[in-house]
Amino acid sequence: MKSFIKLGKLNIDKYMGFFFLAVLLLWLKTYAVQLTQFKLGVENSIQSFLLFLNPLASAILFMGLAMFRKGKKKYSSLLAIYFVLSFILYANVLYYRFFNDFITLPTLTQTQNFGDVSGSVLSLLKPYDILFFVDFILLAVLVSKRFNFIPVDTSRISRRKIAAVMLTALAIFSANLGMAEADRPQLLKRTFDRNYIVKYLGMYNYTIYDAIQSTKASAQRVMADSNDVTEVVNYTQSQFAEPNPDYFGAAKGKNVIYLHLESMQNFLIDYKLNGEEVTPFLNSLTRDSNTLYFDNFYHQTAQGKTADAEFMLENSLFGLPQGSAFSTKGLNTYQAAPAILGQNGYTSAVFHGNTKSFWNRDEIYKSFGFNKFFDSSYYDMSPENVSNYGLKDKPFFKESIPLLQSLPQPFYSKFIMLTNHYPFPIDEEEATIAPHTTGDKSVDTYFQTARYSDEALRQFFADLKASGLYENSIIVMYGDHYGISQNHNKAMEKVLGKEVTPLVSAELQEVPLFIHAPGLEGGVNHQYGGQIDLLPTLLHLLGIESDQFVQLGTDLLSKEHRELVAFRNGDFVSPEVVSIDEKYYDPKTGELLEETEEFDHLRKIVNQQLDLSDKVVNGDLLRFYTPENFTPVDRSNYNYNYEEPALKE
Repeated sequence: MKSFIKLGKLNIDKYMGFFFLAVLLLWLKTYAVQLTQFKLGVENSIQSFLLFLNPLASAILFMGLAMFRKGKKKYSSLLAIYFVLSFILYANVLYYRFFNDFITLPTLTQTQNFGDVSGSVLSLLKPYDILFFVDFILLAVLVSKRFNFIPVDTSRISRRKIAAVMLTALAIFSANLGMAEADRPQLLKRTFDRNYIVKYLGMYNYTIYDAIQSTKASAQRVMADSNDVTEVVNYTQSQFAEPNPDYFGAAKGKNVIYLHLESMQNFLIDYKLNGEEVTPFLNSLTRDSNTLYFDNFYHQTAQGKTADAEFMLENSLFGLPQGSAFSTKGLNTYQAAPAILGQNGYTSAVFHGNTKSFWNRDEIYKSFGFNKFFDSSYYDMSPENVSNYGLKDKPFFKESIPLLQSLPQPFYSKFIMLTNHYPFPIDEEEATIAPHTTGDKSVDTYFQTARYSDEALRQFFADLKASGLYENSIIVMYGDHYGISQNHNKAMEKVLGKEVTPLVSAELQEVPLFIHAPGLEGGVNHQYGGQIDLLPTLLHLLGIESDQFVQLGTDLLSKEHRELVAFRNGDFVSPEVVSIDEKYYDPKTGELLEETEEFDHLRKIVNQQLDLSDKVVNGDLLRFYTPENFTPVDRSNYNYNYEEPALKE
């Protein structure tokens, strides 16, 4: 074979021919993946063109780095870079199938969770996934010694060629960014939504952007000082909602039992499958005279999902836009519910049928001030009791009752359920309702695991009554996040019997919230609210003032509660307007509305909330502010090693 490849009248040396082939393959593959595997919301011809163009600059730039290597190493380096980029692309596809989101740098610190989610990962694999790496195999074969299809060129690439390649990449990227900014001004400053970055700049540029953002967030703690918290304290005190006198202290002195309803969405309430209620026990609570049921309550989680829900529940602060505060901010100073209640005479404990290190709980719970953490070491983890992420809900609750009885009263407790978790596996003999018939296995079995969890809750209530704890307890049940992501919208259209429009998709972020206590004045509450509002609501029910604490939520029962629910990506819902991707909808009719000053003002409030929360968490600002009559948590006082519980006879 000659030392060059002829393309028309152009003579291109062997390496450059191989280089351009690799660029072409990666460009087309990435475009095809971005087009078919992600729901990026392409709306016009400019966005369509940018989606096609944006992988090109990255492919040229990153693989161009191999040109700096000498001899044969430039081939191996190019192949290594090609494989890494392909792996990043495929890893994001898998992550997107599960979370409907993209990988961020902080999520890579959560590797201690990987072993527990292996079953879910396997369910995400598709037969055609081998195609993600066929092109890499082809390139490797072309330059392998055994086949020698393209004899290796050991000459050094001239500086002029390297400069030309790099300048070409930068020119394409500059044109890409210019067009993106024209279609969406301040793209890199204005949005919390990773979809926009991938849509306009591509997967690989998004990875670089994310790394920069994550590094900036990590540096905030070093740069923060006591002056930074003043703005936050002034804001939270100015937004404080006075408690409702009809409910303030209504549960004073009672035990607190939080039930974390894994993946429970509000559409399940009163939903009938083949004429049969899916969640009959939860349905009955909506009509219970001692239960407050909130039918416009939303999860506000981001990548941390369950951990984000816990974070908001305990702190009335938002989870992070990237990764999970549980994993990356475990050593921060907090003013969390366990510490606040602990200084009001409460013992605190978490019950969870999984390993204590999952989501870094054994570390961050110390910062929250939890006295006890009953993890999997306290339970019978025999194979017949375990499914998916840990202990099944029925044995979990059954074995938890004596542990709960061992706590000094009053106590603040949280039970984290697991059975109703993606991909919703359930043994046939434990399923008491038939699956749905959408043809989407995860969606179909979701109704069966939700029924199982509902039955476990009914039994837990009965056991609480038998134990004598029920009468002196307030029980709060909340959905932690969606169970069915937007990746299953076709199946959900069969479930709901209507098209899943952007507005319907926002409505599907509703999760149930029940507040139940003997003697509590119940009823259906239509207030709009989110998980950020739970802490001040609970404190006021217990008769504890909250105005000195840094809390971004407001009491759901207060007449001054602000009915504006912020989502982590900057979208929001309210009784008057729903904002999705910076478009405004009438929540009653679904009609698209024109932007007004009022809507723009609501968006600014949402962005201010998110920004202040991020400043608090990333800067660890609460170390600079201690409310009156509150003592910061001393982490050295907490140890979650297994201890034989002092069970009551």
